[in-house]
Amino acid sequence: MSMEFGWWEKDEDGRKFQILAEIHGGNITWTRKQGHHQPWESHPPTHANWERLIAEAQRRVPRRLLSPRQFAEIEKLRESAR
Repeated sequence: MSMEFGWWEKDEDGRKFQILAEIHGGNITWTRKQGHHQPWESHPPTHANWERLIAEAQRRVPRRLLSPRQFAEIEKLRESAR
């Protein structure tokens, strides 16, 4: 099953950009884009990005939008990325 998580952040210069983490088949893809008409580009995740992804996933588990098994898969991806 495919999962998608997205949020907005600001860089050091104060410019906003959108981050998208897509999880499919045990793989995770991080992308970002700066403006509405800009293309998606690869984004190397930071520690803060991983923390935000885990927090977003934890909020979805009690509402049954994400199963505990899927949450465990996200945590496993995080551990393998370290």
